[in-house]
Amino acid sequence: MRLHWFRSLLAVIGIIIGVVAIASMGILGNSLVLAISDSLSTVGDSIIVTPHAGTRMGPSMGGSSELITERKVEQIRRAVAPDITIPVYSGTARMRIGTEDAVGVVYALKPDDIPILLEVEEGTFLRGSSGAMAGAKFAADNNLKVGSRITIRDKGSLRVVGILKERGMGFDINPDYGIVVEDRWYQQAYDQKDYDMVIVKVKDLTRIEQTKEAIEKQLNRRETEVDVIDTKAILETILTTFGQISTFTTAIGGISLIVAGVSILNIMMMSVTERIKEIGVLRSIGTLRKEVRSMFLFEALILGLIGSIIGGVLSIFGGFAVSLVMLQTTEYLFVPSSLVYIFYGMAFGVGTSLLSGLYPAWKASNLNPIEALRHE
Repeated sequence: MRLHWFRSLLAVIGIIIGVVAIASMGILGNSLVLAISDSLSTVGDSIIVTPHAGTRMGPSMGGSSELITERKVEQIRRAVAPDITIPVYSGTARMRIGTEDAVGVVYALKPDDIPILLEVEEGTFLRGSSGAMAGAKFAADNNLKVGSRITIRDKGSLRVVGILKERGMGFDINPDYGIVVEDRWYQQAYDQKDYDMVIVKVKDLTRIEQTKEAIEKQLNRRETEVDVIDTKAILETILTTFGQISTFTTAIGGISLIVAGVSILNIMMMSVTERIKEIGVLRSIGTLRKEVRSMFLFEALILGLIGSIIGGVLSIFGGFAVSLVMLQTTEYLFVPSSLVYIFYGMAFGVGTSLLSGLYPAWKASNLNPIEALRHE
């Protein structure tokens, strides 16, 4: 290895690239799964009940006239007790903010239910029917602050009493791009008593399927009146999909390590060819076949260890770079489930090196000593 240092260096570089590729892609994939999981974790404990005729996003959207009546809400509440039942009104509205026009989603909930689903970034929760809470993105896009006025066309004016904390993507409600008002104001403004959806917050996730079945049994005994969606199942499906994407990206990184393994195989074969006479001398003075095999395997192992250790160190910087570029955050880099990919990459690097050295070592140990001594 010392005599042919440049050739050995190229093999080591190949291993380094492979280890960095595997670890970096693994870290990126795992960070993506964790980011999605954190974004959706707030709704993973929910069951969403919507009218079977189709979810109707408020009067301004048109569509089905079938909604969830107060009687059905009470049936759901009895079926899921002691879990929390939250009826929701939802619609879209044209608004005027200052001199600008805007369109946003309007959600209406009972004041006591709002803190269960949402958090306040600035200001306070709703205290009266003349107030509204603005979603984080909606407030940023329209320069809304606590105290700002929102005029909903033909419905009246509302004062912003709070800015909601960004909630991220959800399967129940997405208030980031809209406003939240009190249910009494919505009933009067839209002349609507029945609800667009009902959200059930399940305290014990192990009972979520049982709770879902209880709702189905209570409301859909004779005919299907409502659709019941289990967000935990949706969340698990999404995370499984992203997990498969993570595995795929890691496999792509593994291709470069396989290429590096072919390079080591080539180098070891060249080493065997160049040292045939040396092997013949060793065998003629009594060196055992297993000792010859060990000599070449150790050479492959050393190349793999050097490349894997350097690659493992560089993988931290590689994972940092891809996380920053692709996700704009590195908060998931140093969690155990991400760091383990560095060790996976290193182990794969060492393993690939040893596998690449097996055939050359076997060939060297099985050379005929007399023929090896005659080799020129």
